[in-house]
Amino acid sequence: MTKFMLLMHMDGGNCDTPMLEWDEPDMKAHMQYLTDNLERLRQSGELVEAQALTWPKHAKVVRATSATAPVLTDGPYAEAKEVLAGYTMIDVESEERAFEIAAGQSAAPGPGGVPLEQPIEVRRVMESDGDLHDS
Repeated sequence: MTKFMLLMHMDGGNCDTPMLEWDEPDMKAHMQYLTDNLERLRQSGELVEAQALTWPKHAKVVRATSATAPVLTDGPYAEAKEVLAGYTMIDVESEERAFEIAAGQSAAPGPGGVPLEQPIEVRRVMESDGDLHDS
């Protein structure tokens, strides 16, 4: 088994309307789809953890400095409209299975039930020092 982190980017996919502006039934359908998907992963034993993240306006960036106390700033404020909305940690038999699960998340419905096709970044969790040298 190999762990992967699926990073859900809320860039809108094929929908230009921010989710907070969707009709309530569309928002409920989207959230129900994701909840059902996570329940299937939980039942199969592949789900390790899943969490939604707050909006970037609530984030802080901490940077250690040798001259002063750590510096705390608001942000991050990416140049792009891309926002990390949440993550799912899975433990699966293969990278192909991780891609299959990510595709299922990407297909979550948006307004009118149309699949959003949001980008889901798939990252293998490093398990040893040898992983540092993979290209």
